[in-house]
Amino acid sequence: MNGFMDKLSEKIMPLANWLGDNRYLMVLRDSFMLAFPLTMFGSIIVVINNLPFFSDDTKGMLSNLLGNGQNATMSIMTVFVTFGIGYYLSKSYDVEGIFGGAVAFSSFLILTPFFMSTESGETVSGVLSLDRLGAKGMFLGMIAAFLAAEIYCRVTKRGWQIKMPDGVPPAVTKSFAAMIPAILTLLVFLVINAVMVGAFNANLHDVIYDVIQKPLTGLGSSLPATLVSIFFIQFLWFFGLHGQIIVNSVMDPIWNTLMLDNLEAYKAGDTLPHIVTKPFMETFTVGLGGSGMTLAVVIILAFLMKKKQYKDIGRLALGPGIFNVNEPVIFGLPIVLNATILIPWVIAPIVVTTLNYLVMAAGIVPAPTGVSVPWTVPIIASGVLATNSWLGGLLQVIDFLVVGMIWLPFLRALDKQPDMI
Repeated sequence: MNGFMDKLSEKIMPLANWLGDNRYLMVLRDSFMLAFPLTMFGSIIVVINNLPFFSDDTKGMLSNLLGNGQNATMSIMTVFVTFGIGYYLSKSYDVEGIFGGAVAFSSFLILTPFFMSTESGETVSGVLSLDRLGAKGMFLGMIAAFLAAEIYCRVTKRGWQIKMPDGVPPAVTKSFAAMIPAILTLLVFLVINAVMVGAFNANLHDVIYDVIQKPLTGLGSSLPATLVSIFFIQFLWFFGLHGQIIVNSVMDPIWNTLMLDNLEAYKAGDTLPHIVTKPFMETFTVGLGGSGMTLAVVIILAFLMKKKQYKDIGRLALGPGIFNVNEPVIFGLPIVLNATILIPWVIAPIVVTTLNYLVMAAGIVPAPTGVSVPWTVPIIASGVLATNSWLGGLLQVIDFLVVGMIWLPFLRALDKQPDMI
């Protein structure tokens, strides 16, 4: 068994390391983290505006008074992501990041239609619809930002810059140095938009949304795709690789877009369109003790195991585990390369995720509203916040018990082994 694991590790490690070190995936991850504090603020406002014990009149008043807190953060998440992509990608090429971010965001706006249709069918020009800066524009924003930053950096690296004499203030020097690369980059996007509007009477927002974003988000919100993601997270962690970071760097654009879709529907009082979103993944997988839902495992180790070494590991890991940090048990038990507990490590999250999806699909427990809940929020509280219902917290308790029942026989077997693995 160990020989097989070693051979499998040799095959998996290069691909996993490539994914973990990939420039574009790292930039995308950092860009979403740039938006995280802002989306958290917006989520808090949404929670306050929709506390279940408020009357409809109170909710309406709060929405009118505090609504801009959400409109200026979560509803325009694409703004922060596009700027972040331009900034971090430029920095990765050792190019001034602030100008790269500004050019990337401006390139995205050039492709954005400044008009909106009213309910009566009339078209109002000179107006930027908020959804273009949120969920609907997310994929175009990412594509445009990456392309714009690449063009900007390549032109800059070629030395096509206006160089100022010594003694000119640095801010002025940098501004003039960025002028030619910025103009050439923005010109490319202006031509693209002109061709789309003039030749096809269309805009890239709607094209990308219909051709790429809707199919991808539809696939990403499905149960099979979610279970595949969960499997790879667990599988990579088994070899000591941070599966959450590797898989999330690929799936976060989809899950975050689904989150924004749910949030817009929740604000409008409509049926939530998706079950699987970023809050679903954070709250009903990571929110149960970290990757692999190991809070139940930690408690079993701390209070039900006989060997002192396992009790000590469980008690040391209990504090971090309550806040969903489980590296102490992953590397302390260890879970990494421990064939005895490979089955529950992989199976438990898949079983629980399937249970959660089916329960929410049946309408027994509400789906996450789109409110972003920090992954460090303890069990029960995170479930209540994510779904705006006590049923979300109750479901997490059931998940906790299911994980414990799956793990218990394997941990008992581990406890009977003569030496710690």
